[in-house]
Amino acid sequence: MRIVAGFLRSDEGRAALDRAIEETRLRDGELLVVHSMKGGERDEERQVVTYREEFEQLESRLASEGISYRLVEYARGNSPSEDLLQAAKDEDAGLLVIGIRRRSPVGKLVLGSNAQDILLQSDCPVLAVKAGGQADQ
Repeated sequence: MRIVAGFLRSDEGRAALDRAIEETRLRDGELLVVHSMKGGERDEERQVVTYREEFEQLESRLASEGISYRLVEYARGNSPSEDLLQAAKDEDAGLLVIGIRRRSPVGKLVLGSNAQDILLQSDCPVLAVKAGGQADQ
């Protein structure tokens, strides 16, 4: 089974990636980790370097744990949800793993919700993971 997860430097992103690794191990599958960047925009070099370092650390971790994996970076001008949905479709994924966080109704309205888009539009099952220590309010 092919499992797709996004790469995001947040507690939710790390929790989702940890769970995706666990699911890959349980299902003897292959993990596709997608890093989605807008592209065409000038990022601060420090942020790009930090992402690259963490992406390389992730690759080392996956290799040392014996996980079958691929890491991809997209800079196509799409939203993260568009890139993850397209990767899942292109790869015929059996599972898409995402991190979620609580947001106010106004926050959802103003900023949109990648998680909501993925949950509503995915052709494959989606596992939504909360970061540890989050309590419902």
